[in-house]
Amino acid sequence: MGLTGFRGRIVSLAVLTATLVVAVLVVLSHVLLTRATEADTRTLARTRAEAVAATVEVVAGELRLVEGTGDAFDTVAWVYADGRLIDGVLHPPTADDVQQLGRSGRNEFVTTRRFLLYGAPLPVQGRHVTVVVMVDLAPYERSEQRSLVMSLILGAFAIVLAGVIAYVGVSRSLHVVRRMSALADEWGDHDPDRRFRMGPPRDEFGELAQTFDRLLDRVSDAIADERRLTDEIAHELRTPMAVLRGEAQLAELTGSEVAPELVRAETDRLSTAVTAILDAARSRMPREASCLLAPVLEQIGYGELPPDLEVAVPADVAVAVLAPLLDNASHHARSAVSLTAEGYDDHVLVRVLDDGPGFREDDLERVFTPGHSRTNGHGLGLAVVRRIATATGITVRAIADGRGHVEVRFPRR
Repeated sequence: MGLTGFRGRIVSLAVLTATLVVAVLVVLSHVLLTRATEADTRTLARTRAEAVAATVEVVAGELRLVEGTGDAFDTVAWVYADGRLIDGVLHPPTADDVQQLGRSGRNEFVTTRRFLLYGAPLPVQGRHVTVVVMVDLAPYERSEQRSLVMSLILGAFAIVLAGVIAYVGVSRSLHVVRRMSALADEWGDHDPDRRFRMGPPRDEFGELAQTFDRLLDRVSDAIADERRLTDEIAHELRTPMAVLRGEAQLAELTGSEVAPELVRAETDRLSTAVTAILDAARSRMPREASCLLAPVLEQIGYGELPPDLEVAVPADVAVAVLAPLLDNASHHARSAVSLTAEGYDDHVLVRVLDDGPGFREDDLERVFTPGHSRTNGHGLGLAVVRRIATATGITVRAIADGRGHVEVRFPRR
């Protein structure tokens, strides 16, 4: 597999980083070696100059060299007295520079071609004496070159090794991702309940697998909720459709006419339910309309309320929220269902009460979950109420106080 994608970028970055580090180290080591070599050659030159200077002596006012002690330096050391060469053999490549140092009488270094020259004046009373020595730089330069070549070879090896280690490390790290991709391709769309199940995460990729598992759980739950939406719609439409069908069968059996008011009322209820549920499912509930609660409750046949209680939701939304709650209360009540409403500055609080068994503490949230029911019913009406309420800014909550008790908080204009 070629070096492409994420792995290729990581390996390239590792190689580039290793190259920069190696380059800096090679340059730094070469500079340090050059300086160390320069210091060594200058130390050697001073040592030679001191050795030659030790052979110079003054006898009866005459300057001479100790016999036999300076012969080894004849080709690399020269002694000048008053600007005249008195010891040493000059060589054409360095003769001019040697003579210039010997006659100058200064303590200085001169690098010429591949030689280092050093001139050191001697403290001889009444005489102007200078010792000049030479150090051959060729061995040092060859040593520097060998060191540089070895540094480059080792640097290249380090770069290759860094690339190989990065490739192997990233490949092992991406094994989890490749496995996840293979499993996802294998599952396809026909097996949505499968999960990666990589076990406890040992690194970031393991955490990624766990995150994907949780995401798939949420997606699966969302798909299940959408599937239940069809059941919710069917549940909400069953009652008006059953009424219409019963009236039609009764009219057919008795030969009487179907009451237009009943047909119109049930048709309106059917239309309201369909519109409210589908708009809630699509998150398109209107948010700027308003209505008075009293006419809404009169429409669904419950109680009298103060005529000035206005809520910031459309009338059909208020009906879609309150009607299922009242139907649910009627279904579970032993004898009585009641509804109260109180107005506050920013909301209207409506309570739907019945004298039934009420809600348990552990059921307060689950009663709004699709499919949950305390009886043999479908358990879908309250789920529709929660869906519509969430889409329109209404708050619905069940209260466990020994009776059927649901609070609905409508926003107020």
